[in-house]
Amino acid sequence: MKKKETETSITEKRKEVLTNLTDFGKKLYAQMNQGVFPWIKMPSRSIENIFYNPEIRQYVLGDKSVRRSARNIRHIKPFTQLVWTAYFADELSQNRKTSTLRDVYYSAQAYDVAFKDQPESNAIITDLETVVGYAREDFKVFPEERSAIFGDLTIEYTVPGYEGKQYNLTSHPDGVMIGPALTSAEFVKTTADIVIAIEKGGLFTRFIEEEVHKKYNALLILTAGQAPRATRQFIHRLNKELELPVYIFTDGDPWGMHIAMVIISGSANAAHLRDLTTPDAKWSGVWATDIVDYKLPSDELTQIDIKRLLELQKDLRYNGALWQREIKQFLKIKKKAEQEAFSRYGLTYIVDEYLPAKLKEAG
Repeated sequence: MKKKETETSITEKRKEVLTNLTDFGKKLYAQMNQGVFPWIKMPSRSIENIFYNPEIRQYVLGDKSVRRSARNIRHIKPFTQLVWTAYFADELSQNRKTSTLRDVYYSAQAYDVAFKDQPESNAIITDLETVVGYAREDFKVFPEERSAIFGDLTIEYTVPGYEGKQYNLTSHPDGVMIGPALTSAEFVKTTADIVIAIEKGGLFTRFIEEEVHKKYNALLILTAGQAPRATRQFIHRLNKELELPVYIFTDGDPWGMHIAMVIISGSANAAHLRDLTTPDAKWSGVWATDIVDYKLPSDELTQIDIKRLLELQKDLRYNGALWQREIKQFLKIKKKAEQEAFSRYGLTYIVDEYLPAKLKEAG
């Protein structure tokens, strides 16, 4: 297994997260000790401060910043919420526990730090990401997970109670959930040469049944629609640490295109983070040209689909020749197709014919 020596280990990253959280607390304490109202300066996440960087192929934050101070009555609530969230994240990290986004929302009520609703809680967590410089998953806050992985990759757990235990990801026929224990594991060994990310659960199961992992030396990842951030971070690790190329297969529609693009170049909402994108990953289908070339069963594009395509056409992330070609083709044929459409030629056609052709085309 080829693994880059320069990548930060899971243990080292955990120490860095704890250090940054501690430094944040020390700064506030020092301010109060000096008799001044504590304040926080953080990068602005306003639309005006989000830019697409073509060199790294993702959105980034500009130089603008915002300041929150306990001296300002309008800032007291979000300031207090942020400080409590940092405390909660530190407790999770120190004790090596995990929490869901929903847990954070309810846990705050025990400290009389109420959030108006879940979106407000989520926004404060994102603020904390900008302050400490790490994703929420790194300080152990996760959404409900639904993604999975299958293939010859042996990992070593770092979570309490399982530290040092190794597990091969072919051990369960339904795949292994990409949750906190897996995303915090170290990579030990693999025979895989590529990663194949798949939007739909049915196709993921088909690929396992047809032993795609053996035929193409592949790690199979189910994104289950839009890939959760932990899954995108895991794909990033596979690409960077193991230097495995990534190929993405989605439904043939604008929403499938966007699922692929978020894995590749991220989203504006995560412009402050760098470990959630895989810029060299390739969207390998289902393309609009595939719908024509393979004569796939298809449905008419809705007005919402067409509107979305026109939005993507103007999005800087979609400036590449392939993306623009496929957007134009979708608009021309006004058709969309699901991954399962290949079953018209038999259940294994997508594995026996389509997949090898697309992988060869991708190089």
